[in-house]
Amino acid sequence: MADNLQEQLYQRIREGLLAGRFQPGERMKIRDLASEWGTSPMPVRAALQRLVAEGALEGEPQRSVRVPAMTRARFEHILQVRLSLEGLAVELAAPQLNATDLAALAEFSAHMAQALEVRDVQGYLRANSAFHLRLYRGCDNAILLRMIETLWLQVGPFFNRLFTEADLSLRLNDFHGQALAALAAGDGQGARAAIEQDLRYFGQFLLNLLDLEQPVDRGRA
Repeated sequence: MADNLQEQLYQRIREGLLAGRFQPGERMKIRDLASEWGTSPMPVRAALQRLVAEGALEGEPQRSVRVPAMTRARFEHILQVRLSLEGLAVELAAPQLNATDLAALAEFSAHMAQALEVRDVQGYLRANSAFHLRLYRGCDNAILLRMIETLWLQVGPFFNRLFTEADLSLRLNDFHGQALAALAAGDGQGARAAIEQDLRYFGQFLLNLLDLEQPVDRGRA
């Protein structure tokens, strides 16, 4: 029972990281999370330590845990790897997706469009992570998928910054529509190109933000 509860809490925190619920640098308050979810601190602490071991969170003195801060160099390195891994996953997944998969992806894209209309940041980020990870799971390569999810856990909290510019949000769903059209046509390379363009376009925006905020971090890990 305790192991099952710990797993549930782990998955809940993990989903929160993927969907950008937590901010970079935010300290994870064990008692607050335990109170929110109606449990004792012990399974929350165990779930957080598991995410520390996976590199999604970082430990601090006195057993506290926080979401890692983001630097330009770190984000750039992650983006380089994401482009290779996620592009490959899309191309491998394309010929294996069925009508149910395509319908699910279209539904996630519709949720993103609705969220953007009302400026629902968390709603958009949840649907965005669901869209990408549902697509990548079609690659049928557990090792590749695990590597992608590990990187998403590290960058998910930083995706909140995409909403700092009102005009930018108008394009946040464009490339998903292009990927869907390519997938429906059986064009795996076209779908890969659309997703890679999505990563590059918004990745560059976030890199520009980090340049403005942390100019001294260029070239550092």
